[in-house]
Amino acid sequence: MTQLKQQACEACSSDAPRVSDAEKAELQKDVPDWEVVTLDGEEQLRHAFKFRNFAEAQTFTNKVADLAEAENHHPAILLEWGKVTVRWWTHKIGGLHKNDFIMAARTDEAYKAMQ
Repeated sequence: MTQLKQQACEACSSDAPRVSDAEKAELQKDVPDWEVVTLDGEEQLRHAFKFRNFAEAQTFTNKVADLAEAENHHPAILLEWGKVTVRWWTHKIGGLHKNDFIMAARTDEAYKAMQ
């Protein structure tokens, strides 16, 4: 299997299937630091990234925003002093799609590049 961060997101319609529990377990192996949470009845991937200061956190936030805009797949991003929390899910289907795991892997890669 190609590494998640190298895979392309696919166009997703409102009738696209959510990942199954088996698919979720398999995909989560590639993004082990991300937790699956349920907010407002929708499963999401969430991870909080730590930074030395606000400026680094803001730089990372902008990198994630650029990744999101390039794929037209947008997360929730909370920027705080020394911390950025990112949540990925597919709004159209109200839950998790493989695209969310791909973007989580790319987010991890952007974080590693800053360390």
